[in-house]
Amino acid sequence: MPELPEVELVVKSLDKLVKGRKILVAELLRERLAPFNSVTDFAERLSSSKINYVHRRGKHILFDLDNGQTLITHLRMSGRFMLLPLERENPKYTHAVFYFAGDVRLAFQDQRHFGLMKIVETENLLEAKELKKLAPEPFSDEFNRKYFREILQTSKKSLKEFLLDQTKVTGLGNIYASEAMFLARVNPQTPASEVSAKKANLLFEKIREVLAESIAHGSTLNVNPENIDGSYYGGSYTNGWRVYDQEKKPCVKCKTEIKRLKQAGRSTYFCPKCQR
Repeated sequence: MPELPEVELVVKSLDKLVKGRKILVAELLRERLAPFNSVTDFAERLSSSKINYVHRRGKHILFDLDNGQTLITHLRMSGRFMLLPLERENPKYTHAVFYFAGDVRLAFQDQRHFGLMKIVETENLLEAKELKKLAPEPFSDEFNRKYFREILQTSKKSLKEFLLDQTKVTGLGNIYASEAMFLARVNPQTPASEVSAKKANLLFEKIREVLAESIAHGSTLNVNPENIDGSYYGGSYTNGWRVYDQEKKPCVKCKTEIKRLKQAGRSTYFCPKCQR
């Protein structure tokens, strides 16, 4: 599932491509993509509107429109946007299409069928269920060492599970949680409330470090909505993973074999020596 750096790069790409474009017609092809909006409602609230800009809150992509509406989108496992010429047929698993002037359209494709869209009034955006309880953005002033130390102490979860809780830390998933814990040399099974203040401060720094590093290096995504034959995934940052998806490979620091364990049904990668 795309994490904050991936979504950030998708947002930047989309904003460059569709900002200022007018949606002539919006078409919902799979009703379950937007369970809170009917096919008719979807078309009426989006058609004839102009995209002011595209931004992000956590892992949610937000299309701000000039008619007072905002389209919230979550890519989930396999969602992707593609800018297509009109003469090109919709790819398989296309669930929504936005037609623009100039004989182009933006298609949303989702092979796994987990993606979600929801239209809300822009003035009520921050009260939307999907956004209301999200933790502060990791690069914001609100997300600081004091906040992080205090919120850790309130949790009864393991550290890894805590980091995946979007109401505690926004934007992390399996990849960057594993990478940050490795750099902070903390065991993912440690109860969050037992992480020392010193380790909490270090982990806070490493969370920001791995996210910034990933964004700077293009993240794990090869984002190009205009390359509809290319993969959305598999960018250059995959070469920079230290522990994620490195099971049985030697640790980059101590050469101990990297281990994988399951936590709440999710894979965690760690070095048993460096992260005692």
